[in-house]
Amino acid sequence: MSRLVYVLNGPNLNLLGKRQPHIYGHDTMEDVEADCRKVAKAHGLEIRYHQSNREYELIDWIHEARETAGGIVINAGAFTHTSVAILDALNAFDGIVMEVHISNVHKRESFRHHSYISLRAEGVIVGCGIQGYGLALQRIAALLDAKKG
Repeated sequence: MSRLVYVLNGPNLNLLGKRQPHIYGHDTMEDVEADCRKVAKAHGLEIRYHQSNREYELIDWIHEARETAGGIVINAGAFTHTSVAILDALNAFDGIVMEVHISNVHKRESFRHHSYISLRAEGVIVGCGIQGYGLALQRIAALLDAKKG
């Protein structure tokens, strides 16, 4: 199975480090990407890193991943709680899906407690800050390794 992993980020994550730092911290999307690339390299993974405020772009990247990737790490932002379309796209993907949220969504507003993404994900990482992305990549690497041997 491919060791290419798509790391997908949804709406408002482009404002990471500027938007509500008391919830999301001071790290930026560039910091997240740098951490992901470091963890990916250490685990023999290649990543494609994307962020969009547009639902259709996330769906298009999930469709693209169907052809080449062994896994997807997704922080769909607010689309997590609303998008059946993203769930449908993920259900059409045969690889590993890990859901990530920087904050602990279960300590926040009740509407954030439901995730459509979780219905498809092999694992969900919440409340670990940007380190959650690296944990998700490590888990995908371990699952890909287990499928080899």
